[in-house]
Amino acid sequence: MPDVPEGPESPGGGKPPVVTPLRVVVGVCLAIPFVAMLWVGSYAKVDPTFIGIPFFYWYQLMWVLITTVLTVVAYKLWQHDQRSRAAARAGREGGGTR
Repeated sequence: MPDVPEGPESPGGGKPPVVTPLRVVVGVCLAIPFVAMLWVGSYAKVDPTFIGIPFFYWYQLMWVLITTVLTVVAYKLWQHDQRSRAAARAGREGGGTR
């Protein structure tokens, strides 16, 4: 019987799915700051003040820090996803780096 290469639709092999739960988490981490900043009505006010700074300003500055953390988390998850895919690809191809 001739060897038939496994295609993407076959259960034993093929490409990994493009949309995975890990990639969804990466997308959510990157989308949260946009939603928070585009929803201006939620922070367009003066009170409560923080050390004399109106809410409008300190809320936005707080999101600078939150965005940094979320971006780092997304980057680390993306690196993990890429390493996993590279390892799976090397395993499928039957070779590895020595």
